[in-house]
Amino acid sequence: QEQLVETGGGLVQPGGSLRLSCEISGFTLEHYAVGWFRQAPGKEREGVACTSSSPISEYYSNSGKGRFTVSRINRESVVYLHMDNLPSEDPAIYYCARKTFPKWWSCPEGLPANDFGSWGQGTQVTVSS
Repeated sequence: QEQLVETGGGLVQPGGSLRLSCEISGFTLEHYAVGWFRQAPGKEREGVACTSSSPISEYYSNSGKGRFTVSRINRESVVYLHMDNLPSEDPAIYYCARKTFPKWWSCPEGLPANDFGSWGQGTQVTVSS
């Protein structure tokens, strides 16, 4: 059974940094692209970053560019999202998910949520002073 578990969320001050982890089991990370998404209350889930597997590369949506860094360690089955200079904004839940067929190894343009599956339960991030 495929499972993705997000951890690392919490309360951080504006301008601060946070690293989220996505621990993976039930499938081989080195074969798949994995995306990170955020969802604020009352808003749609939006993709912020993605790591593709073949070749290994990173993709960022407009909302993720400049302050998010995605990385992976295949042998440890983990994907990270490092967030810097976080602005004060509504709390959001961050999710990771595996790219589905077709081209399961590649990050799709714009990171549409419908192109991903096996969603984790999410981890909440609150940026507030």
